[in-house]
Amino acid sequence: MNAAQFVLGYGSLVGEHDGCPVTTLRGWRRHWGVAMDNRLDLPGYKSYRLRSDASRPAAFVCFLDIEPDPGSSVTGVCLPVAERDLDALDDRERNYVRVDVSDALPDPPGRVWAYVGSPAGCARLRDGLARGCATISGDYLDAALAAIAAIAPDEADAVRRAAAENGLTVLSLDRIDL
Repeated sequence: MNAAQFVLGYGSLVGEHDGCPVTTLRGWRRHWGVAMDNRLDLPGYKSYRLRSDASRPAAFVCFLDIEPDPGSSVTGVCLPVAERDLDALDDRERNYVRVDVSDALPDPPGRVWAYVGSPAGCARLRDGLARGCATISGDYLDAALAAIAAIAPDEADAVRRAAAENGLTVLSLDRIDL
């Protein structure tokens, strides 16, 4: 590949980029780590409505994250990215901060970034769990599981189990881009 920079896709992004090199991020684990507050409208972001009646649930919608864990690893893909596109990705991934994970890969194709839960994104998940209203969009879960299963079936099973073990409900939601 000609790109000097890459983003590690470890969730739903994996399914959007066929043909990218598969790699293993050592010393990290995938988990449900961040959430957005669905009660708030943020310009240029999104909200969710229940598919059954189009109402807006007062919920914290959760997303996959990675965190350091010396005994674990995460299978993902290295997505080439141009320098000029990194700011747009940072805006899109507003529940995360971009960190350099190149040293945790066996053979990085260049500088590799990963998006890791921001303190605010992680706090929203904790708040949602404490209030009993942390949920996952069924469409997001299905897309992430299918993408992960294509490159690491055992890891997809772990993601599915972790959602239930953490008390996260899965709702049939429609995404509304704001």
